[in-house]
Amino acid sequence: MLAVRNFHVFRGDRHVLRGVSFDLAAGCCLQVTGVNGAGKTTLLRALCGLVDVEEGSLLWRGAAIERSASAFHAELGYLGHDAPLKADLTGRENVRYAVGLRRPLAAATVVRGLERVGAGAFADRPVRSLSAGQRRRIAFAALWLCGVPLWILDEPNTNLDTQGQALVAGLIEEQLAAGGLVVAAVHQELDLPPGRRVDLVIPGGR
Repeated sequence: MLAVRNFHVFRGDRHVLRGVSFDLAAGCCLQVTGVNGAGKTTLLRALCGLVDVEEGSLLWRGAAIERSASAFHAELGYLGHDAPLKADLTGRENVRYAVGLRRPLAAATVVRGLERVGAGAFADRPVRSLSAGQRRRIAFAALWLCGVPLWILDEPNTNLDTQGQALVAGLIEEQLAAGGLVVAAVHQELDLPPGRRVDLVIPGGR
């Protein structure tokens, strides 16, 4: 469903990504690894259209995204290293706002998402008062409720304790079992069943 061909990306005069290519089928997770500065985050941001690609192509469902970029972006959810939350809103308000931009959302559905990630107890506190791990759970609640087939995750286990990391693994497994795809940049390997994971190693930073 997702294919990258010969990605080359520069940041200033630095050649960050050099000819990166991969294919990812439905139900699989691409685990992206590499040393700090290798370009893992750059690759994720390039997939989302947040970084310009000097050379290469991206195909979604067999078609180049230039033909239907808006449709492609409507089917992906990006969770970066920092949780994309508004500090003055509560966790519940953040979820309702983020998901509501994509589709109508009933109050009961918001509750279901918050409970799924174990955030019900602190969902009505302003995000600025939450710990980094609690914010991460709120962000995952929004991603889970978006219902998009493609998740792009930068260090999904950041700031999470052992229980939170197990939660993330469960969410990813659910996404894959439903026929979705996940691209995740990680430092530690994800705990996924055999056959669900494809590895891509970005060579060391230059």
